[in-house]
Amino acid sequence: MFFKRWRKPRPAQLAGEALYASAVAQARTPALYLDLGAPDTREGRFELYSLHVILLLDRIKSQGPQAEETAQALVDRFTRGLDDAFRELGVGDMAVPKRIKKLAEAFFGRARSADQAFDALPDRRTLQALLARTLYDGDDAKAAGMTDYLVRAREGLADQPLEALLAGEVTWNV
Repeated sequence: MFFKRWRKPRPAQLAGEALYASAVAQARTPALYLDLGAPDTREGRFELYSLHVILLLDRIKSQGPQAEETAQALVDRFTRGLDDAFRELGVGDMAVPKRIKKLAEAFFGRARSADQAFDALPDRRTLQALLARTLYDGDDAKAAGMTDYLVRAREGLADQPLEALLAGEVTWNV
């Protein structure tokens, strides 16, 4: 731990940090809450953070060793972000790992479901049903707008050069 200060971070680590920061910033976009009706609650914010990280993971998956290392760095940073949030909320040290485990399981479940929904595109019903279930408490009508947003975001990420993403540079064209 002491010697970490003198080691230069690996490029994938820096990219994972930058991608996470970008996902968080995008998930905090007011229009997602005001225009698309995402609930401005802890749970709603968790879902939006998760969705944006999942979009990034979807874009860089199966793109080689550097992409795998960057994806792992992104997931690690996401997990540390959850840890930080719990500690800021005053959750005790003994309870944090249990809560992180629960949210990590939820995140990976969402990621598997999102992969299936993305594979079903251009049919949007699976993605819309996922969003209705996880973000909108069963309200399929509200989920339609977010479905459109995620499809546009995914298409925008697909158009970006992999090299830029692996350098931590991302533009959310939505």
